[in-house]
Amino acid sequence: MNSIAIDSAYLREQLRNLLLIPSPSGMTDDVVRYLCAELEKLDIRYELTRRGAIRAIIPGKSYTPRRALAAHLDTLGAMVKGLKRDGRLRLVPIGHWNARFAEGARVRVHCDNGQILRGTILPLKASGHTYNTEVDSQESSWDNLEIRLDEAINTVDQLWELGLRVGDFVSIDSNPEFADNGFVNARHLDDKAGVATILAAAKALRDAGVEPELDCHLLFTISEEVGVGASHILHGEVAEMVSIDNGTLAPEQNTCEFGVTIAMQDSSGPFDRHLTRHLINLCKRDEIEFSRDIFRYYRSDAASALEAGNDIRTALICFGLDASHGWERIHLRSLEAISRLLVAYLTSAPLFGAHQNVIGSNDEYPLIHDSERLQRD
Repeated sequence: MNSIAIDSAYLREQLRNLLLIPSPSGMTDDVVRYLCAELEKLDIRYELTRRGAIRAIIPGKSYTPRRALAAHLDTLGAMVKGLKRDGRLRLVPIGHWNARFAEGARVRVHCDNGQILRGTILPLKASGHTYNTEVDSQESSWDNLEIRLDEAINTVDQLWELGLRVGDFVSIDSNPEFADNGFVNARHLDDKAGVATILAAAKALRDAGVEPELDCHLLFTISEEVGVGASHILHGEVAEMVSIDNGTLAPEQNTCEFGVTIAMQDSSGPFDRHLTRHLINLCKRDEIEFSRDIFRYYRSDAASALEAGNDIRTALICFGLDASHGWERIHLRSLEAISRLLVAYLTSAPLFGAHQNVIGSNDEYPLIHDSERLQRD
């Protein structure tokens, strides 16, 4: 069993700090700056891509082939679509999330002139004393939402004078709440919880003075919620990439709320059989609570990396998350289990040696040679 300890207090601290930094897709500079500073504290080298994603590296005992861990810093958000005559703002979503989860959200509107204005997302018919049952019957739709700013304004000219413009970013307050029993309620746990697990695993290796078996890239992407993800961030030397993201708790799902969930397939297809089984075996070896699941309406950084033409093995490991892209909740036990698995993975032997069969041995995957066996199976 792997004896490298995870600093749970550090994991929790990083999660809280990340959640408090607004970072909707397209507006991630502040959270990137924060993470770069944290990597420097851990003495981990990094570089920024042209678009501002982070590619860090932990040197291993062998330079090649390289491994990679990936999580995304960007979150859901919104953007100003129009300035209304009555001083309210139209909006559209950034990323894919349902309008019903936007109703009542406290927000910041980030103006080009540097101002940050506070407000609330409301349905167009928000007052029961005025609209009576129409409040209940109006459709839940982004077209039926608006932002009410906490400013003394009621005309479009006042909006303009304040510096508001079409295309201003709107960040949604995370409102994190950490319970004593380990539950965390917040928006944007997808995927700042994943980022925190990578930091905790990296710190554990540093504290223990342990080198990974192979050089490992820590990849922090900035546009996963809009489908770009890890498509532009990989180097050619990377042979394996493990994405860390949320697993959904719902009826007929098999996600583990307090441990690791190994994704076998998502909407982009099955994950690499060899790499996935390797992660499962590590969970068994180190007695890490885990389950296996399939996600039909889901994709991660792994999908975008493959679609960009990278010849890599990919896997997805998940923390258990309830109400994804809505009122999200996780348990810290699940994040600690993820970090433990990441440490076990980085310190494990290469999946395939330099001259090994890249489709596995016959002992592992026996071939079926005759039609009789095929019919019987």
